[in-house]
Amino acid sequence: MGVAGTDSNFYARWREEHEAPLFLEERDGAHPPERLLQSIWLHQRLRREQLQTLDGRSLRVLHPGFWNRAAGPDFHGAVLQFGQEPARAGDVEIDWVCGNWQAHGHQGNPAYAGVILHVVWNGAPPETHPLPALALEKFVDTPLGEIQLWAGTGEARDWPVELRGACSGPLAELGPERIGQLLLQAARVRFERKARELEARAREAGWEQALWEGLFRALGYKQNIWPMQRLGELLPRLQTLPASVTGWQARLLGVAGLLPADISSAGPEEYLRGLWDHWWRERESLSDVVLPRNLWRFNGLRPANQPQRRLALAAHWLSKRDFLSRLESWFTEVKAGASAADTLLACLQAPEDDFWSWHWGLRTARLEQPQPLLGATRVTDLAVNVILPWFWMRARAGRNAPLRKLAEELFHAWPAAQDNAPLRLARRRMFGRGDSGGITFSSAARQQGLLQILHDYCDRSNAICADCQFPALARGFVMVQ
Repeated sequence: MGVAGTDSNFYARWREEHEAPLFLEERDGAHPPERLLQSIWLHQRLRREQLQTLDGRSLRVLHPGFWNRAAGPDFHGAVLQFGQEPARAGDVEIDWVCGNWQAHGHQGNPAYAGVILHVVWNGAPPETHPLPALALEKFVDTPLGEIQLWAGTGEARDWPVELRGACSGPLAELGPERIGQLLLQAARVRFERKARELEARAREAGWEQALWEGLFRALGYKQNIWPMQRLGELLPRLQTLPASVTGWQARLLGVAGLLPADISSAGPEEYLRGLWDHWWRERESLSDVVLPRNLWRFNGLRPANQPQRRLALAAHWLSKRDFLSRLESWFTEVKAGASAADTLLACLQAPEDDFWSWHWGLRTARLEQPQPLLGATRVTDLAVNVILPWFWMRARAGRNAPLRKLAEELFHAWPAAQDNAPLRLARRRMFGRGDSGGITFSSAARQQGLLQILHDYCDRSNAICADCQFPALARGFVMVQ
């Protein structure tokens, strides 16, 4: 299915016309396992009409939120009503007792700023407790022993029917094949949007600079997109002087504000001293563009996604004067299929780095085995979000139909990226019990389509699908032949 105009794309037309805009491991002896408390909250195994916070207010749970398996609050996007107040959306944190809020360091942690309810098992809150609290012990709908037996069943592991999105019914009527077609149409919208963004930047800064900025932005992962983009924007100034790989690493880390000033306490002294040997000569001339360190986010990042490692990889790219020509050769010579991902990885992969292949960060111990600076998952993100849209739009601007078609074919044949929490949550809400309703996500394009739907609709609504127009889109797609 090619990436073409919107005339034959029902998803794109409808979107424009309607302005689309495990649990028994943790226990402290006196309390049930925290995972069990999370399961009770998810499935609302509670006497819901009687819920009352510890300060005496009635509580209605319009939606318990979505279970967060990563760092941060246990549930995101809950919709709650306290007393006679209007319903509001926010996060929910679950602990054994209220005192754990302070003990776990949640107070003052920006990741927990959106929490509107602290759910505990029992006990009274401290006088200074900043949040409404709900004690589950008084409200569970059956004795705790029976709850524990239930928690080990398939029913407890299934996604509650009540938590499925309003679109799950209309999508079930479509069937797997038609849903696949809808996902690819949404993917086409996402692909063209990214291509237009690159073209807009290319009109101001040129095609090469637009590509570099896109690559840097993608290297930022979701937490560090903006500081990475700023470094990409600074490249015309940073590229005025050639540099070796180490020189580029020093320059990028220095301008990023990530180069430690105290060498003796910051990890391998020899490597850091080498970085400073380069950076001290350039620091003064670049002092006006050095980023503040607090611009970067490190919490919740896997070691491989730390920004220092991403900049170390970019330094290898920038030190090669033929980097862009090699990328051009890859595109014009590659064939659609699984080999495209492998050959792009080979094109983008850095050779073994004396320091960064053996360390996750500047302050970490040496690894037992070397780790590559670039993995297959990140290559897929770079390909579908930056590289292929860039080649496609440039071919379109140059009226080169064969190369434009090649970019389309590569996009639709690209193997799926690693699964992630937003995709899993979307599949569960749209298709039910986590089996995706028989839909296969073996291609990155279908994943991209699902992400576009999340962007257009789910991110603009709330957990109870208030005013969401996607169910109507799905019902309309039933009628399209």
